[in-house]
Amino acid sequence: MVFTRTELEQHWLHLTRGALPAVAAERGWPLRHDHCFQRVLLDGACEGCWYDHIADRPAYRHAPDALLERAVAIAEQLLADEIDLVELNRRSLAWRGRLR
Repeated sequence: MVFTRTELEQHWLHLTRGALPAVAAERGWPLRHDHCFQRVLLDGACEGCWYDHIADRPAYRHAPDALLERAVAIAEQLLADEIDLVELNRRSLAWRGRLR
């Protein structure tokens, strides 16, 4: 599906504020809040800390189209149960030096 930039941002917000948090508990995910999903998805799309790749905030609004499209694709894979959120979160935390 091809989105305009406005539609892409709306879809991003729908996924991260609604769809992903709505299934988090039933899937036993360690994340529940929209900002946590956004961190993991944007880090995954950037393959590193998103703030090293996106200059301003809110990040989704200032991310290049291709990067936000990658983050949305990862979110859709999570919803389809095609990728592991625990692993994505682990990588995100490792890039940030927060793993013990």
